[in-house]
Amino acid sequence: MNFTHHHPFLLTAVIFTVLTCPVPAHPDHDDEAAPATSLLTAATSEAAVKNEITITTKGDFRLIKSNGWPDHAPGAFPRRGNPNRPSAQSYSFKIPLHPKAAESPQRRGGWWWGVALNGVPFEPGTAETWNNDPQSGWRYEAATGFLNLGLDEHNAHVQPNGSYHYHALPTGLVEKLGGDGKTMRHLGWAADGYPIYSGWAPTDPQDLKSPLHEMKSSYRLKSGARPAQENGPDGNYDGRFTQDFEFAPGHGDLDECNGRTGVTPEFPDGTYYYCLSRDFPFVPRMWHGTPDPSFSKGDRPPGGSGGRTRPTPQGGAPHGIMEGGPEGPPPPLMEALDLDKDGVLSTEEIGKAMESLKTLDKNGDGKLTPEEYRPAFPAGPHPAPDAPPGKD
Repeated sequence: MNFTHHHPFLLTAVIFTVLTCPVPAHPDHDDEAAPATSLLTAATSEAAVKNEITITTKGDFRLIKSNGWPDHAPGAFPRRGNPNRPSAQSYSFKIPLHPKAAESPQRRGGWWWGVALNGVPFEPGTAETWNNDPQSGWRYEAATGFLNLGLDEHNAHVQPNGSYHYHALPTGLVEKLGGDGKTMRHLGWAADGYPIYSGWAPTDPQDLKSPLHEMKSSYRLKSGARPAQENGPDGNYDGRFTQDFEFAPGHGDLDECNGRTGVTPEFPDGTYYYCLSRDFPFVPRMWHGTPDPSFSKGDRPPGGSGGRTRPTPQGGAPHGIMEGGPEGPPPPLMEALDLDKDGVLSTEEIGKAMESLKTLDKNGDGKLTPEEYRPAFPAGPHPAPDAPPGKD
């Protein structure tokens, strides 16, 4: 591959673009990125950590104990948008073996929503709010392109206490399980005991042999402008806030909890199950049943930050808000060139830019197309697999 031969001005343009694009820091934390020396220390210590998980049953519960470390290599942390370093945790989750539907969808603040089969928890929401005012009721979204929370290639990042967790489809786990789109892929358990699957399920929910179909969320972006209010944002609904979306029954395949009832390979007699969708809500925001208290995080606040190193003063947008939204700077370029993930391109990194850029050339044709060097916004974090036979 010879990038210079194919694109004589590509390298110069790319480096100029990256150098002139601001790289926001993680909301509610220091703006400075971690120095390279701390990254090297982190990489050394993290290499010694291994995934640990045990799953047993006792009485009416499935017991999952884990250290919260993934069975795939996590992304490089600290990083711009997330200055925290992952560390082993001590989780002990109790999951009902015989879950029952609640009278209405259940919500909890400050709880993990569920846990993946590798012992890493799911958390859909963030702690970042409009004007840094939790009382406003307007909470920023993590995966719609307006907020840089430093998610890695597995749609995960790290809380200040070191807990690595998923905000959307856990791509590394999916790959280890055999990929997505060719079969229903069981990924974990929700706190209420119902199973979690990726976004692909049979077109006929009662027939496992029917063609697989990517489940569509029944949430949609509201139309028009947000209400005029003193303690809220103005502007049109664009997806930056959770409240920008509304549930529209029948708009998609899934219910208000992003689930449906049907047969699965693990439950041939049928069960209620959740799906992780390509679009909002990505990870469900409510439970169909009653969640077990073991998923409560205690005194830690809910959301993507999972706790703050210091109180955040009210007023102004949280750090990391990309006001340009999905049309903002292209993270894949910085990911490829910034080898030590400090948010700055050193002379040494620029010297290695040619080799670094080759990592973005996914099809090996010696060219970088927009699909290869631009971020995936706003399509969402759920990658589209090869179309399975019989797909609509």
